Order: sequence, then structure tokens, then C-alpha cells
Amino acid sequence: MFRGSSYHKIDSKGRVIIPTRFQMVLKNTLNSGVMLSCLDGGLVAYPFDQWKKIEEKILALAEVSHGLRRFRRVFLGGACECALDAQNRILVPPVLRDYAKLEKDIVLVGVLDHFEIWSEENWKKESQMLEEEDMQREEVKNEIAKLGL
Repeated sequence: MFRGSSYHKIDSKGRVIIPTRFQMVLKNTLNSGVMLSCLDGGLVAYPFDQWKKIEEKILALAEVSHGLRRFRRVFLGGACECALDAQNRILVPPVLRDYAKLEKDIVLVGVLDHFEIWSEENWKKESQMLEEEDMQREEVKNEIAKLGL
């Protein structure tokens, strides 16, 4: 499972070093690498076996609304296979770097079955939105309380 956050730098070629604790999770899967795609202003990185499950769920949907068709088109159409290189890095394609505004300072965030890659600036905004907006809404507080937190 992917947990915790790590602050890193993306190099001029678009390569990102994967933290050791994330590497261990990826190396326990059949293929060492991830599928990257864009979501919510950041990038999601799923091990290949988890990505296959997502694709199966999307294909299994009987009714496909216009919004879901658009989501499928952008989310799956923008996905890219990224293998770990010998230095345990992945190469983030330019189109995904542009989408997530990955220029130098980045944050890798573990989200259990996957991890996310954010620009440090967007990650700060995301964290701030949780505190200033989401945590002020009663339904969000109730959902979190159901977790026993």
C-alpha cells in the first residue's frame, strides 16, 4: 500500500525518483511501473494490476452518460505506461507534466492503492481547500466521523 508524502524535484527531462517505500510496493507487482493519468489537477499513478481493475470497472458500466464518456475519453485517453528505470525513476510525458504544472518542486502522495504526483504549489492549494472548505461542510465531517476519526 502507498502511504505518506514525499517532496522531490522533477528533473529537466521529466524524470521523477520514486520513494523507496513506493518502489517496494511496485516491485511486488508483476511489472515494475505505473500507469499515469490526469485527475483533479494532479496525476494519478496506479500499479499495472490496479489499473487493469479500473479499466474493467469502467468497461462494466451499463449506462454511460455524456459526462462519463468524456471522463473515460480524457482519463483513459491521456493515460501513459511508465516503467521504472534502473535508477527507480519514471519519465512523466510532457503533456501530463503540463497538465499537472510539474516544473521543479513536486510532492508524491500515497493514497493506499495508488499514489498521486502534484506540483508543490497545487498540493498546498489542495491541502488548504480541505481545511478551509471541505472540513467546514457537515456532510464531510460526518463521513470522516464514520471512519472513527
